[in-house]
Amino acid sequence: MDITLILSFGISLAITLVVMPVFIPYLHKIKFSQTEREEGLASHQKKTGTPTMGGIVFVLIPVLLCCIMRPKILTDMKMLIVLMAYVGYALIGFIDDFIIVVKKKNDGLPAKVKFLMQSFLAILFFFMYKSVGDTTLWIPIIDEYIELGPLYFVLIFIMFTAESNAVNLTDGLDGLCAGTVSIALVPFIAFAITDNEIELAMLLIAVLGSLLGYLRFNVHPAKIFMGDTGSLALGGLLAAVALVLKKEILLVIIGGLFLIETLSVMIQVISFKTRGKRVFKMAPIHHHFEMSGMKETKVVIMFYIIGILLAILGYVIGVM
Repeated sequence: MDITLILSFGISLAITLVVMPVFIPYLHKIKFSQTEREEGLASHQKKTGTPTMGGIVFVLIPVLLCCIMRPKILTDMKMLIVLMAYVGYALIGFIDDFIIVVKKKNDGLPAKVKFLMQSFLAILFFFMYKSVGDTTLWIPIIDEYIELGPLYFVLIFIMFTAESNAVNLTDGLDGLCAGTVSIALVPFIAFAITDNEIELAMLLIAVLGSLLGYLRFNVHPAKIFMGDTGSLALGGLLAAVALVLKKEILLVIIGGLFLIETLSVMIQVISFKTRGKRVFKMAPIHHHFEMSGMKETKVVIMFYIIGILLAILGYVIGVM
């Protein structure tokens, strides 16, 4: 294994563990804190006042580290897509968090504006990728490629907008989002190494190291939250990685947990609007389990196990 992969993980983890104890009090000082919605779970009201925007740390540290260790990634179009997706969606999330935390507007960015910004990036990345890649879709197991032509644009658009929002929905319990994304990154790291995409593997391993460092302070009871800054960034990262590695279909499997969270919200909204009844006690579905009596930590562990099983399944299908 390339020594830079080990170094990127270790350095990213170490810097995050050193930075967080300084960053958390600073966020407290400037009052960048979480405000729980009144209609949310009563057990979550005690989380009000917990610093947010922790995603800043695990976005900036891996990106800066990799740019320093391998400056040539800035001239690689595929790596630029991944870096820009990670930072770009983080920026959208930061604006949203800033409006909520500083402007004290609980709704943040208007939904239409947020979606427009996410859409713009998705379109940009499609055209960037088209300059170096093709519009084929790899079908695992049978190992065949299907030419999608213009439909590939639709696929990429859905991938970026859906994945960023899906990961965002998963960020509702202490340690849930960071842990499940960490699990989902592992098979993609393996694919990147197998495909000899060392720079990409290095970035993903650095992100993994920083996420694990962040988790040290995000597990229950969380001392910091990632905010939309982190969750949107992680969703954009997963979509970009699946794109450049031509593992678009595997993203659905490996990121299946995020899909389940999204579907639970869609089912809840459709059911309530058409029948006036709720399918779940609360959506996304992780809150349903909480309201059914499961402790927050047990819900998170259960989702970790599901995430691990889906990651293994996705990897196995990917190498068949």
